Amino acid sequence: MELKISSRSQDDAAVVTVGGEVDLYTAPQLRDELVGALEGGARRLVIDMSRVEFCDSTGISVLLSAMKRSRDKDGDLELVAPKPAVTKVLEVTGLDEVFTIHQDLGVFSASAGPGI
Repeated sequence: MELKISSRSQDDAAVVTVGGEVDLYTAPQLRDELVGALEGGARRLVIDMSRVEFCDSTGISVLLSAMKRSRDKDGDLELVAPKPAVTKVLEVTGLDEVFTIHQDLGVFSASAGPGI
């Protein structure tokens, strides 16, 4: 399955919308997008996972790596609206306690100012 990624920036945040399957073959695309956002000035990465059908250990590794890079810049990585299959992987690995997870993007319009 093809991976679809789009992103938009607001101040020091990047909202990255991901759709499809994040696996061994597509994870490098996601990594490149997240690294590019951080190199472009973003400190905070907001990953909209609402269209991700599947995420394997390679995808999880990309997210963890991006979170570390973001935190190195005094930022963070937050996941939004992961589907049940992705949530289960996060729960089984204990990463639901590591990542900040939001149910929808609505929280950002109130907390992050206009545009997010």
